[in-house]
Amino acid sequence: MATANQYTESLPHEDSQQLDPEVLRRLYTYMLKCRMVEERIRVLYRQGRFAGNYFAAVGQEATEVGATIDLLPEDTVGPSHRNFVTNIMKGTPLTLLLAHIYGRETSPDQGRSAPAHCGYAPLNVITPSSTIAAQQNIGVGIALAYKMQRKPNVVVALTGEGATSLGFWHEAVNFAAVHKLPIIFVIENNGYAESVPLSLQTAVENLSSKAAGYGIPGVTVDGNDVVAVYTAMREAIDRARSGRGATLVECKTYRWYGHSEIDPAKYRDPVEVEYWKARDPIPAMERYLAARNLWSDQWKQELAAEINREIDEAVAFAENSPKPKPDEALDHVYSFSIRERELKRKVWPPRPEGSPSWR
Repeated sequence: MATANQYTESLPHEDSQQLDPEVLRRLYTYMLKCRMVEERIRVLYRQGRFAGNYFAAVGQEATEVGATIDLLPEDTVGPSHRNFVTNIMKGTPLTLLLAHIYGRETSPDQGRSAPAHCGYAPLNVITPSSTIAAQQNIGVGIALAYKMQRKPNVVVALTGEGATSLGFWHEAVNFAAVHKLPIIFVIENNGYAESVPLSLQTAVENLSSKAAGYGIPGVTVDGNDVVAVYTAMREAIDRARSGRGATLVECKTYRWYGHSEIDPAKYRDPVEVEYWKARDPIPAMERYLAARNLWSDQWKQELAAEINREIDEAVAFAENSPKPKPDEALDHVYSFSIRERELKRKVWPPRPEGSPSWR
């Protein structure tokens, strides 16, 4: 279980006095939008409106928003399967995201991937894989390209805490550290790798301490405090853009629901769940904004109405979009299409009589 006893503040980080009020309002707006989108997707799944599965990050909005809100269109984000909403942060149209959830022809991948495995090449969102931490290595490759091309761009690669026990993760961090690459490794430490608690994965209290083994800075922040995450990430992004290399940022947070929509999370203590729900980052930010005269109930109602309208339009777009054609399943996957493969099969020389079968 991820503990947060060291985080006793009921309001976001107090070091935010210098932040522009509009930045604070944007942080809240995106957290609310990400929460509403994911909760709607969960409802759609339970209604049987789309097939497959979904890995919600409800409860982790402060980490996802704070880590990515400052990225430029030319920057790259490497999400895991639980970071669907990072597409929202990069600006991927919600219509395309819902089309992806539904596996429709109008989605960025024309309906080829699992619902939560959404990337968007035009805005440099790496398509996540079920291979845990694989996006780290791809992100490191992109960061190397940025450095070789002398571009002032950065990569933000996100994983859960379970990924830090895998070779993929260590290889990526080590290579980035050695070559001082412009990448920030964000660990969303929500306490569980599927159903395995952190205490059975590692003996260290703070995963950021692993950064010392690679010679890069490591910092642990309250992942439910969007301003704390934003502040830490702003420093890490500035460091990467200025050529000083990678940073490891651990965000201690919590996902409210199971590993996926088919997992009821019965392995968790209800008291633990309620403790973390009481630390919901969204009402915490509402209190913070209200204390600075940046909040009103009417503003929230207007935001929610606009977000619901956008979601409704995206759902309608997805449900009215055509399903992909079965005979196009391998188009754009290999260097030749199904039709070309069939043509080659027809002209391939026949097997000599009496020869063993080709495998």
